[in-house]
Amino acid sequence: MFGGLTSFTEFKATDWGERMLNTVISQTIRHLFSQSDSIDVHVRCHPSSKLLQGSIDGFKMNGRGLVIRKEFAVEEMYIETDAVVIDFSSVMSGKLSLKQPTQSIATVVLSETGINDSFQAELVKKRLVNLDLPSLIALSGGNPVSFTELKVELLPENHLHILAHADLSSGGLIPLDFTVNVVIEKRRRISFQNPLIHVDELPAAQRENSQALSIALVKILDNMVDLDRFDLDGVKMRLNRLETQDKQLIFSGYAEIEHIPRTSQS
Repeated sequence: MFGGLTSFTEFKATDWGERMLNTVISQTIRHLFSQSDSIDVHVRCHPSSKLLQGSIDGFKMNGRGLVIRKEFAVEEMYIETDAVVIDFSSVMSGKLSLKQPTQSIATVVLSETGINDSFQAELVKKRLVNLDLPSLIALSGGNPVSFTELKVELLPENHLHILAHADLSSGGLIPLDFTVNVVIEKRRRISFQNPLIHVDELPAAQRENSQALSIALVKILDNMVDLDRFDLDGVKMRLNRLETQDKQLIFSGYAEIEHIPRTSQS
């Protein structure tokens, strides 16, 4: 009888601990985003008594409607970790602390609408407006150049169709229209390659400038998306694959987690 009572008590304790851990992980992850429609967490621990020693087999997280830094929308994010050793006493205080690093696989889904909205973010706009690069100055007669009204259409087989305008200040607006292939480089960069520039519909007087400015914009975009610039504190992310599917851009890869980020990236 006493053995049965002990087992029942341990079961209740671990069941309660698992629910608390689910809640703490959910809250910890939620606080990394400016906004989240839903974040679901499921802890894997067998036997469940290991939880009392802070050892779990891993956890899965699925988040939808996430916003990073108040301006970058993520349609969906899925994370599944390897085995995790936590400081269970930190869970009791509503925090999550790792005793040793762990790894996770991750999938991130961006929508075409979210990608286009990101071009209005200040972090992105400052890299597209009032540019005084020598190659651009030569085309604008000495004035800074701005790339405006960027619009991306996701195409099959990892291609993007991009429309934009180049504002040459005194030289007026030059329409830009091109298609590029997006690939992963060194598991951390999104590279824009093999541009196919469309100028046939433009007036003859604008075609040469549109060609040159399109190539310049491709180079700017090619240097813009580097994961090392977006790593969270204590988290190193790497990409294995990307694909365009319908109106979504899907990334899959992994993250090395040394510790739970101490500061919000929201």
